[in-house]
Amino acid sequence: MSEAEIKRMITRHVLTVRSASGAPPRKVHYRRCGSGPVLLMVHQSPRSSAEYEALMHQWGAHFTCIAPDTPGFGQSDALPGKPEIADFADGLCEFLDALGVARCAAYGFHSGGIILVTAIKRQPQRFSCLAVGGYAIWTEEEMRIFGERYLPEWHPSAYGEHLTWLWHRMLEQSWVFPWFDTREEARLSVAHADIARVAQAVSEMLDAGNAYQAGYGAVLRAPRDIPAPESTVPPCLISAFDGDPLQAHIDRLGAMPQGWRAEKVRTPADHHATSLAFLQAHGGDGPCPDLAEDLDEGWLALDGGLIHWKGTRGGSLLLHSPAGEMVEQAPGELAIDVPGHGQSSDFEDIEGAVEAAAAALGASAIAWPEAPAGDPDRLYPDMTPDRFGNYLQRAWAVARAECFFAPWYAAGAANAIPLDPARLDPQALHRRARARIRAGDAARRWHDTLVARRRFDRRSI
Repeated sequence: MSEAEIKRMITRHVLTVRSASGAPPRKVHYRRCGSGPVLLMVHQSPRSSAEYEALMHQWGAHFTCIAPDTPGFGQSDALPGKPEIADFADGLCEFLDALGVARCAAYGFHSGGIILVTAIKRQPQRFSCLAVGGYAIWTEEEMRIFGERYLPEWHPSAYGEHLTWLWHRMLEQSWVFPWFDTREEARLSVAHADIARVAQAVSEMLDAGNAYQAGYGAVLRAPRDIPAPESTVPPCLISAFDGDPLQAHIDRLGAMPQGWRAEKVRTPADHHATSLAFLQAHGGDGPCPDLAEDLDEGWLALDGGLIHWKGTRGGSLLLHSPAGEMVEQAPGELAIDVPGHGQSSDFEDIEGAVEAAAAALGASAIAWPEAPAGDPDRLYPDMTPDRFGNYLQRAWAVARAECFFAPWYAAGAANAIPLDPARLDPQALHRRARARIRAGDAARRWHDTLVARRRFDRRSI
């Protein structure tokens, strides 16, 4: 892969952050793309840094874009206790310290902007400038309504009812705002039924679970103020496009510090173009330094995508269990998310990608598992997201059935297996269903790969 191709590629990394407060170390997952000065990109809640992938490809021509998953979202560990917005802002600065970035430009959308404005008030020396997409200034009544209804408890239920709520919650948030307000006055002009967008948002909520309340709640409880007009802070642009429910809040901002401005724009593309121009004008802080990352977990960049790995380079390489989850490795061992599963990209040639990953990691051997018993045409029902979210219920139904029968689809006394209450725990069901959803049709292709390998091995004997 050429240097130019690597610069255009989004890579993924894990970094352990240690707090000066004495809190336990926590893992932060971040995406990187591009070259030039560092641009920190903070996503909205309850999303992850994945929402910035398209933007990172564009802005990476001008900046080294660094987009972390905020604590408790995506693949980042949550903050301890009941954190407030200052904890998220300080945690962001701790991440910059661990990364090796002393000062940078930053961009945040909605709640990502609130975290960044809080950070710029607490540690203004860390930033050269800030661009924000929509900044909320809630009234007391709006704060009361949001506090009561916006963040319900969200836990896996034994029979998957929570998935029905989740699909409609994420689908209808573009129809009305807030998502639970079904009055005509709450309708949005940007309503959509984009299956891919909804499925991505659902996937991110499946990752966060009820931890979404901590991060989202801290944002909603955050003081609704920007720095005082007399403050000495880096320049900032706040903009919002037509259809953004926070566009009306531009009129609520009031007096701002010198170098700060706010404007309404017509489209999301206009918002991005205006933000980029502002960041380019104020955000040149020199070349990107060498960025830190952990050495016992990461993503290999191979031709065709990324392979997620954990463990000790040079050890025996363990591959997925039949449930499609990364297996636990002992000291001296390696494990990967095989292509198309977990946090690894999909590859047309699954076996070739596994062998390339093993070679790149210096694996001493590959422990190929057996393919699950059963008819592959029935073992792997269609997990393609659909307009009504039915794929979520299919995954949950399989996760339950495989606790009763082997293969799971053969519901009869002859195929009954001993019941294990631990496997029927809703959290265990959640993990297996989520793994199946992530794998999609790659699960069947992985099965076929294992069957083909076994046939080849037998012919070779």
